[in-house]
Amino acid sequence: MRKVAVFCAGLLGLALLVGCGAGGSESAPGAPDSTVAAPAVSPPGLRDQGAPAPLDNEQAPDTTRKEVVTGDVALVADDPIAAAGIIADRVRALDGRVDSRTEQPRTDENDGSSGYRPLPQGPSASLTVRVPSDRTDAFVDGLGQVGRITRISLNRADVTMQWEDLDARIRALQTSVDRLRTLIAGATNTADLLAAEQALSSRQGELDSLTSQKRLLDDQVALSTLSISVTTPAANPVDDDEPSSFWGGIVAGWNGLVDWLGDAVVAVGKALPTLAFLAVIGGLIFVIVRAVRRRRGGPGTEPAPGKAWAEPEPAKAAPAQPESPGDHPEKS
Repeated sequence: MRKVAVFCAGLLGLALLVGCGAGGSESAPGAPDSTVAAPAVSPPGLRDQGAPAPLDNEQAPDTTRKEVVTGDVALVADDPIAAAGIIADRVRALDGRVDSRTEQPRTDENDGSSGYRPLPQGPSASLTVRVPSDRTDAFVDGLGQVGRITRISLNRADVTMQWEDLDARIRALQTSVDRLRTLIAGATNTADLLAAEQALSSRQGELDSLTSQKRLLDDQVALSTLSISVTTPAANPVDDDEPSSFWGGIVAGWNGLVDWLGDAVVAVGKALPTLAFLAVIGGLIFVIVRAVRRRRGGPGTEPAPGKAWAEPEPAKAAPAQPESPGDHPEKS
């Protein structure tokens, strides 16, 4: 009987435990259902890549860099004028423009306008061109096909902060101008209308000035400025080369003599007016001095003060010479 009672008591306790577990599994009103599986928390390195992660200041995208490109290029070509034409055509093909173009043909003859003989100079050309900034390097490299490049100098100036400052000021002024126009439209008295119009005029003028500055800066950023000079290969003319033979020395000496005589004739021609003027002045001075001397030393002029005419002294008799004994005969 005791075993049966213990067995019944165990069954009763098991039944009570099963009932309590079933009652606790029921969810209370308003409480989250504990039977629903919670979403698995992924580790930090396996987060959903589709969702944008917050960016700090270092990861923020940078503003596009604004640069003003300027440069200087020197070329040597057999025909600088033709080379300048080719360069201008290439600039236009890149949607650029030629701001200035100067061509100097060969000068080796005296035109007679000056008194000296100029040294001969070869032809040359110079251009100032504007090329798209993103094509500047390719354009400069392509100039090697036109002539021999002797010098390249490119400078890139960063104007990003200046551009951003102008842009921010323009946007602020535009907002202010729009508000003032709204105030003018809704003004109820003359005083408010005049004050708003005065403020609008001042800010509109400043806005136009900043807009013009930004437009100029945008043009400098979009198109680089290049100065290109084209010259001939020969730095010195052929006539100035040193002679390499005896006959060449004679010819060079003769040419030098002729040039010297020509320069001497020119120098004399320049000095003739001065010499003639000096001769006239000298002649006048000579005539005046001669007239003064004649007036002072002519006949009938009185002696100078302090001097008197001296009377001629009478001639003195010569002393008697003593007679020698031989001059008289002896007296008898």
